[in-house]
Amino acid sequence: MAASTGPISLTVHGAAGRMGRRVVALGLADPDFQLVGAIDHGQSDQLGKDAGAVAGEAPAGIEISSDWPATGDKNTPQAVVDFSLPEAVDGCIAHCVQAGSPLVVATTGLSDQQKQSLSDAAASIPVVWAPSMSLAVNLSMKIAEQITAALKDVSGGLDVEILERHHRFKADAPSGTALKFGELIAGQLGESTTHVHGREGHTGARTREEIGYHAIRVGDNPGEHTIVFGMLGEKIELNVAASNRDCYASGALAAAKWLIHENKPAGLYSMFDVLGMSQD
Repeated sequence: MAASTGPISLTVHGAAGRMGRRVVALGLADPDFQLVGAIDHGQSDQLGKDAGAVAGEAPAGIEISSDWPATGDKNTPQAVVDFSLPEAVDGCIAHCVQAGSPLVVATTGLSDQQKQSLSDAAASIPVVWAPSMSLAVNLSMKIAEQITAALKDVSGGLDVEILERHHRFKADAPSGTALKFGELIAGQLGESTTHVHGREGHTGARTREEIGYHAIRVGDNPGEHTIVFGMLGEKIELNVAASNRDCYASGALAAAKWLIHENKPAGLYSMFDVLGMSQD
């Protein structure tokens, strides 16, 4: 794949959704991108409408469609950003593999089989996948790892609880971001770690091996995570919160730029790679 010398041709998958609209809007405002495609499902009531207008911006001259550009067409995108639904991701992956399009997947709630499909696709195209595209969230994940590594053997034990808040419309719980926090923390705590999702009734004393998850669904909260590190006599709370959805959209576009401008080869990448925080 040749390095990009002009604006990055961009297709947004899930363009009529809440997040897709923000990706469209921010992509249109960024001179590094040229929107060439806006894809949504066949039953969307936004089909045929201008993607820019649907996103609340000036008309972009690109209609929302359920059909992908033909492979080899001059408008075949250099990058695809997927902010759709789990049931739509498989078709997006298949298209990008066929077209050779670098892919950023920001959809959450993927099954193990779909995650394997992403790994398989990464054998032929570059893919960025992360449970959160937020730069602040990914930095907080690294901080959480560091806190856990420093305190895991503290006298009296370390208790870790993860609270996440999202809007009432979110379909999966706990969030993929909360689960990723837990995965990274468990990697520091060791193999005996168990994951407990909520508590009810006479549960008995908390064990030292637990990571607790608590999912809160309220109003239009775009996303907030609090990691509580509890010790005897003191605690640390690490909180990262979005005030609007643009942090996720801008993070996804930053990942697309990174794939193209860095001329990344086929492979599966994370936002840690995009931010230069991956460990060798």
